[in-house]
Amino acid sequence: MRWIFALAGLGALAWGAWLAWDVAAGHDAIQAAAWFVGGPLVHDGLVAPAVGLAGLLLARVLPQKWRAPIAVGATLSGVLALLSVPLLWRPFGVAANPGLHDGNYALGLAITLAVVWAGVVAAGILRTRKGAARGRARG
Repeated sequence: MRWIFALAGLGALAWGAWLAWDVAAGHDAIQAAAWFVGGPLVHDGLVAPAVGLAGLLLARVLPQKWRAPIAVGATLSGVLALLSVPLLWRPFGVAANPGLHDGNYALGLAITLAVVWAGVVAAGILRTRKGAARGRARG
């Protein structure tokens, strides 16, 4: 069974390499270079160290009960922000789909982030109360 998955994965890898070569060798060579070289450089030089330092700082500052909810909220916020970049930067930066591109993307992102952080606050409060209830039961 593993061989089937391995062959399917190798086939997908070969197809992706073919498409990448097609873009890089064609008229979009500069964009391909920016994507394949610039993206990892920006990530490894700026984003990863900033996220790592923020995680270390939050781990030292936050109470134990709030660490997991805030880590989940920060992770979801980062993923949502990254997914929204193409539509916030260029409103029609993705393939056209009638009825899909007539929304207010900034407002949608703001509402989604508000729901995520409301969940973070609720989880933090529940974890804090649960810990306090356990402390009273023991004492």
